[in-house]
Amino acid sequence: MPKPNVYVTRMLPKPAIDLLKEHFHVEINPKNRVLTRDELLKNVQGRDAVVSLLTDIIDEEVLTAAGQKCKIFANYAVGYNNIDVAAATESGILVSNTPGVLTDTTADLAWALLFATARQVVAADKFMRLGQYLGWDPLLFLGQDITGKTLGILGSGRIGTATAKKSIGFDMKVLYHDIKPNPDFEMAVPGSQFVNKETLLKQSDFVSIHVPLLEATKHLISDREFKLMKKTAILINTARGPIVDEKALVRALKDGEIWGAGLDVTEYEPDFESELAEFDNVVILPHIASASIETRTMMGLMAARNVIAALNDELPPNCLNPGVLNHQR
Repeated sequence: MPKPNVYVTRMLPKPAIDLLKEHFHVEINPKNRVLTRDELLKNVQGRDAVVSLLTDIIDEEVLTAAGQKCKIFANYAVGYNNIDVAAATESGILVSNTPGVLTDTTADLAWALLFATARQVVAADKFMRLGQYLGWDPLLFLGQDITGKTLGILGSGRIGTATAKKSIGFDMKVLYHDIKPNPDFEMAVPGSQFVNKETLLKQSDFVSIHVPLLEATKHLISDREFKLMKKTAILINTARGPIVDEKALVRALKDGEIWGAGLDVTEYEPDFESELAEFDNVVILPHIASASIETRTMMGLMAARNVIAALNDELPPNCLNPGVLNHQR
Protein backbone atom coordinates (compact mmCIF):
# COMPACT_ATOMS: atom_id res chain seq x y z
CA MET A 1 0.00 0.00 0.00
CA PRO A 2 1.45 3.40 -0.95
CA LYS A 3 2.32 5.84 1.82
CA PRO A 4 -0.06 8.74 2.48
CA ASN A 5 0.79 11.84 0.49
CA VAL A 6 1.61 15.06 2.38
CA TYR A 7 2.16 18.47 0.81
CA VAL A 8 4.17 21.19 2.55
CA THR A 9 3.57 24.69 1.20
CA ARG A 10 7.10 25.92 2.00
CA MET A 11 10.36 24.42 3.26
CA LEU A 12 10.43 23.88 7.03
CA PRO A 13 13.37 23.13 9.35
CA LYS A 14 14.97 19.78 8.45
CA PRO A 15 13.97 17.83 11.59
CA ALA A 16 10.28 18.44 10.81
CA ILE A 17 10.63 17.36 7.19
CA ASP A 18 12.62 14.30 8.26
CA LEU A 19 9.89 13.30 10.71
CA LEU A 20 7.22 13.59 8.03
CA LYS A 21 9.33 11.57 5.59
CA GLU A 22 9.66 8.73 8.12
CA HIS A 23 5.92 8.16 7.77
CA PHE A 24 4.73 9.62 4.47
CA HIS A 25 5.53 10.53 0.91
CA VAL A 26 6.29 14.24 1.22
CA GLU A 27 6.30 16.90 -1.49
CA ILE A 28 7.50 20.41 -0.68
CA ASN A 29 7.10 23.70 -2.50
CA PRO A 30 10.59 24.02 -4.08
CA LYS A 31 10.40 27.80 -4.37
CA ASN A 32 11.46 30.06 -1.54
CA ARG A 33 8.31 32.16 -1.75
CA VAL A 34 4.61 32.06 -1.00
CA LEU A 35 2.65 29.96 -3.49
CA THR A 36 0.46 31.83 -5.92
CA ARG A 37 -3.26 31.21 -5.64
CA ASP A 38 -3.25 28.96 -8.68
CA GLU A 39 -0.23 27.02 -7.41
CA LEU A 40 -1.90 26.47 -4.05
CA LEU A 41 -5.15 25.27 -5.61
CA LYS A 42 -3.25 22.87 -7.86
CA ASN A 43 -0.86 21.48 -5.27
CA VAL A 44 -3.39 20.63 -2.55
CA GLN A 45 -5.26 18.31 -4.89
CA GLY A 46 -5.01 14.60 -4.12
CA ARG A 47 -3.23 15.06 -0.79
CA ASP A 48 -3.92 13.18 2.41
CA ALA A 49 -2.64 16.13 4.43
CA VAL A 50 -1.33 19.64 3.90
CA VAL A 51 1.08 21.58 6.09
CA SER A 52 0.22 25.24 5.52
CA LEU A 53 1.77 28.53 6.59
CA LEU A 54 0.14 31.69 7.89
CA THR A 55 0.83 33.21 4.46
CA ASP A 56 -1.46 30.66 2.77
CA ILE A 57 -5.11 31.66 2.56
CA ILE A 58 -7.04 28.45 3.17
CA ASP A 59 -10.65 29.21 2.30
CA GLU A 60 -13.57 27.19 0.97
CA GLU A 61 -12.15 27.14 -2.56
CA VAL A 62 -8.85 25.64 -1.38
CA LEU A 63 -10.60 23.15 0.88
CA THR A 64 -12.82 22.07 -2.00
CA ALA A 65 -9.75 21.65 -4.20
CA ALA A 66 -8.16 19.45 -1.54
CA GLY A 67 -11.23 17.24 -1.59
CA GLN A 68 -12.53 14.50 0.64
CA LYS A 69 -9.24 12.59 0.64
CA CYS A 70 -7.56 15.33 2.68
CA LYS A 71 -7.79 14.76 6.43
CA ILE A 72 -5.95 17.75 7.84
CA PHE A 73 -4.51 21.20 7.21
CA ALA A 74 -1.77 21.53 9.82
CA ASN A 75 -1.00 25.23 10.16
CA TYR A 76 2.63 26.08 10.95
CA ALA A 77 1.68 29.00 13.22
CA VAL A 78 -0.11 29.69 16.48
CA GLY A 79 -2.53 32.05 14.71
CA TYR A 80 -5.00 30.61 12.24
CA ASN A 81 -6.85 33.62 10.86
CA ASN A 82 -5.58 32.47 7.44
CA ILE A 83 -7.81 29.37 7.63
CA ASP A 84 -11.59 29.26 7.41
CA VAL A 85 -12.02 26.75 10.24
CA ALA A 86 -15.81 26.71 9.88
CA ALA A 87 -15.51 25.81 6.18
CA ALA A 88 -12.95 23.13 7.02
CA THR A 89 -15.29 21.65 9.60
CA GLU A 90 -18.12 21.67 7.05
CA SER A 91 -15.79 19.89 4.61
CA GLY A 92 -14.81 17.28 7.21
CA ILE A 93 -11.17 18.42 7.34
CA LEU A 94 -9.26 18.79 10.60
CA VAL A 95 -7.31 21.98 11.31
CA SER A 96 -4.43 22.30 13.77
CA ASN A 97 -1.96 24.96 14.87
CA THR A 98 1.25 25.22 16.90
CA PRO A 99 0.42 27.00 20.19
CA GLY A 100 2.58 27.44 23.26
CA VAL A 101 5.91 26.65 21.68
CA LEU A 102 6.56 30.21 20.52
CA THR A 103 5.30 32.03 23.61
CA ASP A 104 8.60 33.10 25.17
CA THR A 105 10.32 33.61 21.83
CA THR A 106 7.63 36.07 20.76
CA ALA A 107 7.69 37.80 24.14
CA ASP A 108 11.48 38.11 23.85
CA LEU A 109 11.10 39.86 20.51
CA ALA A 110 8.45 42.21 21.88
CA TRP A 111 11.06 43.32 24.39
CA ALA A 112 13.73 43.57 21.70
CA LEU A 113 11.42 45.93 19.79
CA LEU A 114 10.63 47.87 22.93
CA PHE A 115 14.31 48.46 23.71
CA ALA A 116 15.31 49.08 20.10
CA THR A 117 12.60 51.70 19.65
CA ALA A 118 12.94 53.37 23.04
CA ARG A 119 16.72 53.74 22.75
CA GLN A 120 16.84 54.38 18.97
CA VAL A 121 19.13 51.39 18.47
CA VAL A 122 18.46 50.91 14.75
CA ALA A 123 18.86 54.57 13.83
CA ALA A 124 22.04 54.81 15.93
CA ASP A 125 23.50 51.69 14.32
CA LYS A 126 22.81 53.11 10.85
CA PHE A 127 24.42 56.40 11.93
CA MET A 128 27.61 54.57 12.91
CA ARG A 129 27.74 52.44 9.76
CA LEU A 130 27.48 55.55 7.61
CA GLY A 131 30.48 57.08 9.38
CA GLN A 132 28.48 60.00 10.73
CA TYR A 133 29.64 59.75 14.34
CA LEU A 134 32.10 62.57 15.10
CA GLY A 135 32.22 62.27 18.87
CA TRP A 136 30.13 62.16 22.01
CA ASP A 137 27.19 64.57 21.98
CA PRO A 138 24.90 65.27 24.97
CA LEU A 139 21.87 65.45 22.67
CA LEU A 140 22.70 62.56 20.34
CA PHE A 141 19.96 59.89 20.01
CA LEU A 142 18.11 60.74 23.19
CA GLY A 143 15.59 58.01 23.91
CA GLN A 144 13.08 56.92 26.52
CA ASP A 145 13.87 55.25 29.85
CA ILE A 146 12.29 51.85 30.48
CA THR A 147 12.93 51.00 34.12
CA GLY A 148 10.14 52.16 36.40
CA LYS A 149 7.75 53.03 33.58
CA THR A 150 4.22 51.72 32.93
CA LEU A 151 3.69 48.81 30.53
CA GLY A 152 0.24 48.31 29.01
CA ILE A 153 -0.61 44.81 27.75
CA LEU A 154 -3.51 44.44 25.32
CA GLY A 155 -4.42 40.75 25.46
CA SER A 156 -3.69 38.62 28.53
CA GLY A 157 -3.14 35.24 26.87
CA ARG A 158 0.07 33.21 26.89
CA ILE A 159 2.22 35.69 24.98
CA GLY A 160 0.82 38.76 26.70
CA THR A 161 1.46 37.13 30.07
CA ALA A 162 5.02 36.14 29.16
CA THR A 163 5.75 39.66 27.93
CA ALA A 164 4.38 41.18 31.12
CA LYS A 165 6.36 38.78 33.35
CA LYS A 166 9.61 40.00 31.83
CA SER A 167 8.84 43.53 33.06
CA ILE A 168 9.31 42.51 36.68
CA GLY A 169 13.09 42.90 36.41
CA PHE A 170 12.60 46.47 35.23
CA ASP A 171 10.39 47.44 38.17
CA MET A 172 7.53 48.43 35.87
CA LYS A 173 3.91 49.02 36.66
CA VAL A 174 1.76 46.70 34.52
CA LEU A 175 -1.74 47.46 33.28
CA TYR A 176 -3.63 44.99 31.14
CA HIS A 177 -6.87 44.85 29.22
CA ASP A 178 -8.84 41.93 27.82
CA ILE A 179 -12.46 40.87 27.45
CA LYS A 180 -12.48 40.15 31.18
CA PRO A 181 -10.02 40.01 34.10
CA ASN A 182 -7.53 37.13 33.97
CA PRO A 183 -6.59 35.71 37.42
CA ASP A 184 -3.75 33.67 35.89
CA PHE A 185 -2.22 36.84 34.45
CA GLU A 186 -2.48 38.62 37.79
CA MET A 187 -0.90 35.67 39.58
CA ALA A 188 1.98 35.57 37.10
CA VAL A 189 2.50 39.34 37.29
CA PRO A 190 2.03 40.45 40.91
CA GLY A 191 0.63 43.96 41.21
CA SER A 192 -0.73 44.06 37.67
CA GLN A 193 -4.05 45.82 37.24
CA PHE A 194 -6.99 45.09 34.95
CA VAL A 195 -8.25 48.34 33.39
CA ASN A 196 -10.40 49.37 30.44
CA LYS A 197 -8.72 50.07 27.12
CA GLU A 198 -9.00 53.84 27.44
CA THR A 199 -7.28 53.89 30.84
CA LEU A 200 -4.52 51.62 29.59
CA LEU A 201 -3.83 53.84 26.59
CA LYS A 202 -3.85 57.04 28.65
CA GLN A 203 -1.53 55.79 31.38
CA SER A 204 0.93 53.48 29.62
CA ASP A 205 4.40 54.48 28.49
CA PHE A 206 4.60 51.33 26.36
CA VAL A 207 1.61 49.57 24.80
CA SER A 208 2.24 46.00 23.64
CA ILE A 209 -0.38 44.20 21.53
CA HIS A 210 -1.10 40.50 22.10
CA VAL A 211 -4.65 39.90 20.84
CA PRO A 212 -5.69 37.60 17.97
CA LEU A 213 -6.82 39.06 14.67
CA LEU A 214 -10.61 38.90 14.58
CA GLU A 215 -13.27 41.13 13.06
CA ALA A 216 -13.57 42.74 16.48
CA THR A 217 -9.84 43.46 16.76
CA LYS A 218 -9.15 44.77 13.26
CA HIS A 219 -7.99 48.40 13.65
CA LEU A 220 -8.25 48.02 17.43
CA ILE A 221 -5.67 50.80 17.44
CA SER A 222 -6.64 53.70 15.17
CA ASP A 223 -6.99 57.49 15.27
CA ARG A 224 -9.09 57.61 18.44
CA GLU A 225 -6.69 55.36 20.32
CA PHE A 226 -3.57 57.25 19.28
CA LYS A 227 -5.12 60.49 20.51
CA LEU A 228 -5.58 58.90 23.94
CA MET A 229 -1.95 57.83 24.26
CA LYS A 230 0.86 59.80 25.83
CA LYS A 231 2.98 61.86 23.45
CA THR A 232 5.95 59.93 24.85
CA ALA A 233 4.31 56.52 24.36
CA ILE A 234 5.69 53.69 22.23
CA LEU A 235 3.48 51.11 20.51
CA ILE A 236 4.72 47.53 20.09
CA ASN A 237 2.97 45.01 17.81
CA THR A 238 4.07 41.38 17.55
CA ALA A 239 0.53 40.03 17.03
CA ARG A 240 -1.03 40.67 13.61
CA GLY A 241 -0.60 43.71 11.38
CA PRO A 242 -4.24 44.67 10.72
CA ILE A 243 -4.84 45.16 14.44
CA VAL A 244 -3.17 48.54 13.93
CA ASP A 245 -4.54 51.00 11.39
CA GLU A 246 -1.25 51.89 9.67
CA LYS A 247 -2.58 55.03 8.00
CA ALA A 248 -3.63 56.25 11.44
CA LEU A 249 -0.21 55.28 12.81
CA VAL A 250 1.49 57.43 10.18
CA ARG A 251 -0.77 60.34 11.09
CA ALA A 252 -0.06 59.87 14.79
CA LEU A 253 3.70 59.86 14.21
CA LYS A 254 3.53 62.93 11.98
CA ASP A 255 1.42 64.82 14.50
CA GLY A 256 3.56 63.78 17.46
CA GLU A 257 0.66 61.98 19.14
CA ILE A 258 3.01 59.13 20.11
CA TRP A 259 6.80 58.91 20.36
CA GLY A 260 7.49 55.78 18.31
CA ALA A 261 6.52 52.26 17.27
CA GLY A 262 8.11 48.82 17.05
CA LEU A 263 6.44 46.52 14.53
CA ASP A 264 7.12 42.88 13.75
CA VAL A 265 3.95 42.67 11.66
CA THR A 266 2.40 45.05 9.15
CA GLU A 267 -1.11 45.64 7.91
CA TYR A 268 -0.54 44.65 4.28
CA GLU A 269 2.21 42.11 4.87
CA PRO A 270 4.66 41.83 3.23
CA ASP A 271 3.91 45.44 2.25
CA PHE A 272 3.34 48.33 4.64
CA GLU A 273 2.59 52.04 4.58
CA SER A 274 5.67 53.36 2.78
CA GLU A 275 5.87 56.49 4.93
CA LEU A 276 6.67 54.36 7.99
CA ALA A 277 10.14 53.75 6.52
CA GLU A 278 10.84 57.48 6.75
CA PHE A 279 10.61 57.60 10.55
CA ASP A 280 13.76 56.93 12.58
CA ASN A 281 11.54 56.35 15.60
CA VAL A 282 9.90 53.32 13.98
CA VAL A 283 11.51 49.86 13.96
CA ILE A 284 10.03 47.47 11.39
CA LEU A 285 10.90 43.76 11.29
CA PRO A 286 9.86 41.08 8.75
CA HIS A 287 7.60 38.98 11.02
CA ILE A 288 10.40 37.21 12.90
CA ALA A 289 8.90 36.93 16.39
CA SER A 290 9.16 33.12 16.36
CA ALA A 291 12.40 33.07 14.35
CA SER A 292 14.76 31.30 16.68
CA ILE A 293 16.30 28.01 15.55
CA GLU A 294 14.81 26.15 18.50
CA THR A 295 11.31 27.57 18.18
CA ARG A 296 10.90 27.25 14.42
CA THR A 297 12.12 23.64 14.67
CA MET A 298 9.69 22.86 17.49
CA MET A 299 6.85 24.43 15.49
CA GLY A 300 7.69 22.17 12.57
CA LEU A 301 7.82 19.07 14.74
CA MET A 302 4.49 20.01 16.30
CA ALA A 303 2.88 20.43 12.86
CA ALA A 304 4.35 17.09 11.78
CA ARG A 305 2.96 15.33 14.85
CA ASN A 306 -0.46 16.81 14.18
CA VAL A 307 -0.32 15.32 10.68
CA ILE A 308 0.89 11.93 11.97
CA ALA A 309 -1.99 11.74 14.44
CA ALA A 310 -4.61 12.75 11.86
CA LEU A 311 -3.44 10.21 9.30
CA ASN A 312 -3.52 7.52 11.98
CA ASP A 313 -7.16 8.42 12.70
CA GLU A 314 -6.17 9.92 16.05
CA LEU A 315 -6.97 13.35 17.43
CA PRO A 316 -4.13 15.77 16.62
CA PRO A 317 -2.60 17.24 19.80
CA ASN A 318 -3.44 20.80 18.72
CA CYS A 319 -6.70 20.30 16.87
CA LEU A 320 -8.98 23.31 16.43
CA ASN A 321 -12.09 21.38 15.34
CA PRO A 322 -11.94 17.97 17.07
CA GLY A 323 -15.56 17.10 16.26
CA VAL A 324 -14.53 16.44 12.66
CA LEU A 325 -12.66 13.28 13.66
CA ASN A 326 -15.92 11.49 14.53
CA HIS A 327 -17.23 12.18 11.01
CA GLN A 328 -13.97 11.00 9.39
CA ARG A 329 -14.08 7.61 11.10
